[in-house]
Amino acid sequence: MQRQSLLLGAMLFGLAGCVRLGPDFESPREDWPEQWRSTALDQSTEQRSPAEDVQWWRQFGDPQLDRLIAEAEAGNSSLRIAGLRVLEARAQLSIARSGRYPQVQQASADAFYLDSHQSGGNLPVDRHLWQYSGGFDIAWELDFWGRFARAIESADAAYFASQANYQDALVLLRAQVADTYFSLRTTEARLRIAHDNAAKQKRSYEITERLFRSGNSAELDLQQAKTQYLGTLSTIPEFESQLARTRNALTVLLGRPPGALGELGEQDGLIPLPERAHLNDVPARLLLRRPDVRAAEWSVAAQSAQIGVATTDLYPSIALLGSLVWTGTSLDGSSVTRDLLGSPSLVWNLFDHGRIEGNILTQDARLQQLIEAYRDTVRRAAQEADDAATGLLKALERDRILGEAEAAAQRSLELASAQYREGYSDFQRVLDAQRALLFQQDTYLVNRSSAVSNLIALYRALGGGWQSTQDPLGAATRAQMQKRSDWGELLDTAYPPRREDSPDER
Repeated sequence: MQRQSLLLGAMLFGLAGCVRLGPDFESPREDWPEQWRSTALDQSTEQRSPAEDVQWWRQFGDPQLDRLIAEAEAGNSSLRIAGLRVLEARAQLSIARSGRYPQVQQASADAFYLDSHQSGGNLPVDRHLWQYSGGFDIAWELDFWGRFARAIESADAAYFASQANYQDALVLLRAQVADTYFSLRTTEARLRIAHDNAAKQKRSYEITERLFRSGNSAELDLQQAKTQYLGTLSTIPEFESQLARTRNALTVLLGRPPGALGELGEQDGLIPLPERAHLNDVPARLLLRRPDVRAAEWSVAAQSAQIGVATTDLYPSIALLGSLVWTGTSLDGSSVTRDLLGSPSLVWNLFDHGRIEGNILTQDARLQQLIEAYRDTVRRAAQEADDAATGLLKALERDRILGEAEAAAQRSLELASAQYREGYSDFQRVLDAQRALLFQQDTYLVNRSSAVSNLIALYRALGGGWQSTQDPLGAATRAQMQKRSDWGELLDTAYPPRREDSPDER
């Protein structure tokens, strides 16, 4: 009885003015991100003017990398799919907005032919006639409880969530292209080092072979030199295989079939290593503006509105119904009728056996899941940023140490070779120096690659590089879709300027 009274009171209030049932959106943000600080981030980043170039990959000063990222934006399939999901969400929003208007607007027409022949009796009759009718029906469920308003609110939030997901895919793609490109350059450098050291070790092996054959050297020196040379030589096929795999991974990111990237050529020298990330805001605010964080928050907003949609099922559906019907026949003298019908309609599901309440609770549980998912996304974003910043700092420390170690190993080999030629030391010291030099050179390159990867990961962790003027679909895709279906202006209006606000800032 109490429930019925509450429903009746709510209905009377709704008749006085439309309401929106269900909870209004409340941001799931916690307090800690605003005050969060990371020592590693403070040391590995520097803030610049927001007006400065936000294309972080240009910091490396590599035109080939700039070109590859532009090509990936135009041809990558994963990014294209993310753009199509924005278009799908835009179409879903159009469906939700249609609820503001009469839900049924149907025209109907029919024709009926009668051929009746009656024989026998006192009144034999032959009848031949056509009967025609046409009508128009309309039904408009009034949005007293906010069902359609909440549905629009949910679809609108889902639309902006899809935009944020597109931006997140763009951030990921740019980071993957840069990371794969520098991995390719590192593998090329490691392959060059292996070739250079194999050539040096081959000369040592040939010298010891001549000395052994002339009786001036022990077989042990020969076999050790041969072992070291062949061991270094055996690493070359593995590097070549790794180079081919990395090249194939890069071509797929670009939207090409696997194959050669001859236009890249090879680069001599070390890959560039900037020591700091350039940011246009403090890290704590950048974390909350990350595309995946904003997408998670928009998803919370979309689900919050779904509770309101489910709650409206507790209340009566109030609609206005109307019909206009015209009928006539082919009989001479018969009348033509036109009927205009109109009536209000109230449908109230009073006994649902817990189905409606269960649906409301289901939607509420889904909302709480998304709230927890949002908070976990923020925590993981902070973890990724701190891990990348720490990795960058430590890799830079190792870079300086390994640079000195490589120089020392190079000098050690020079001294060992000179002393061996002059007879002051045995060949074992030459072998040890060669082995140490190869190890230090390779370790130095790997660590430098790790430092660059951590810098790229830091930019990605802080959401850098989501702005783009690139067409998410491309002219060819737009033309193909327009040819298949009448998209009208939707293809041109699906991508307004990117929003970086949150649902509670609408």
